[in-house]
Amino acid sequence: MTDTERDVFLPVAAQPSVDALVEQARTGEALGYDTAWLPETWGRDAVTTLTSIAHGTEDIDIGTSIMPVYSRSPALIGQTAATLQEVSEGRFRLGLGPSGPIVIENWHGADFGNPLRRTRETVDIVKQVLSGEELEYDGEYFDLQGFRLRCDPPETVPPVETAGMGPKAVELAGRFADGWHALMLTAEGIQDRLEDFNRGSEMGDRDRSEQRVNLSLTCCALDDAEEAKRLVKAHTCFYIGGMGTFYRDNLARQGHEDVANEVYDNWQEGDREAAMAAMPDDLLEDLAVWGTPEEARERFERFADIDGPDAVSVSFPRGADLEQIERTMDALAPN
Repeated sequence: MTDTERDVFLPVAAQPSVDALVEQARTGEALGYDTAWLPETWGRDAVTTLTSIAHGTEDIDIGTSIMPVYSRSPALIGQTAATLQEVSEGRFRLGLGPSGPIVIENWHGADFGNPLRRTRETVDIVKQVLSGEELEYDGEYFDLQGFRLRCDPPETVPPVETAGMGPKAVELAGRFADGWHALMLTAEGIQDRLEDFNRGSEMGDRDRSEQRVNLSLTCCALDDAEEAKRLVKAHTCFYIGGMGTFYRDNLARQGHEDVANEVYDNWQEGDREAAMAAMPDDLLEDLAVWGTPEEARERFERFADIDGPDAVSVSFPRGADLEQIERTMDALAPN
């Protein structure tokens, strides 16, 4: 195995309480995970929850993955990053991304617009805010001037990372961000996108050694291997079939267009079982991790050995319960 870092993504599905999420982060810390990432969808907000996690942990890094760029102004995101860096005593990482039109338009009531441009401008502005300098920005979406943080900027500026699946989004991450959050990629697929990220890094004259690539994997390790596979497959098909076209297109770009379209079409027609049946086990194994604890560890190590990612993250199926999450976190822990 390589020296790739191992992170944990706290569950995207609704949890019983903020305290439960804090306890999961504490468990991740005790098990030796490097960073605990928290997604922000349409459940608990990331800022309040991460504040509680920051106060409830000591060593593990914490971060958003991802905080949507449409639901807050860039300046507010910068303020938030500065504050979370303060309350975590320097352990915060800011992960940003556009999310998708289903969430942004139907939940936040905002125009999805041009996600690449919006993400780039947000990253630029957040970095200006965190620098403590007076904000001056003339962009397509934002024209800002005359203000700076009225509190001291962070002594250690938190990394500003972005998520992306398409070639241009990943190139943008390399050019302007401090890292890239990758998901739903095969070993071959991530190599293609790494070429985009590295090209962007060169275009932006960035120090590639200071940028962090994180590959997120849906994982489930249970004594009942079939149940683990069912949970992982249902989660994967939900994203391909039910969360707009981005995940479908991402899978198609990796040479699996027929599967992607069949899963998507069946899901859209309401036939969840047919959608899951359309996802072959060998392709699922190239995208996710499941099985008994021993089988899941073996599958996970194959991803950890992929050349390119600096960190590989354990994330969980949306249908997993607390016991299954804890079992998986323990089975795949770095310690």
